[in-house]
Amino acid sequence: MNPRQMNRMMKKMGLNMEEVDDVKEVIIRSGSGEIIIKAPSVTIMDVQGQKSYQIQGGTEEEKSNLETIPQEDIDLVVSQTGVSEDEAKSALEKANGEPAEAIISLMG
Repeated sequence: MNPRQMNRMMKKMGLNMEEVDDVKEVIIRSGSGEIIIKAPSVTIMDVQGQKSYQIQGGTEEEKSNLETIPQEDIDLVVSQTGVSEDEAKSALEKANGEPAEAIISLMG
């Protein structure tokens, strides 16, 4: 089947596919970090109003959200518990960046 016939058949079925041009990167954020896909190929498939995104990519990088614990959070844990900054940062990492949990774990 040639591409033209395929497109007609897809339109009859209510299916439309479209390639997104010039995408530099796709970032997927979750509670535990980020996945960065460099130079991806992104296709949007619209099936009767329901959109799906297909991402095919080159290099993937994973970044943990814990790499960037705000200094304010570290200072808060230090002021509330009296521990060193290193201990506060360690407690925040164990508590997934949650200051309240870090404080409770250090005081308990």
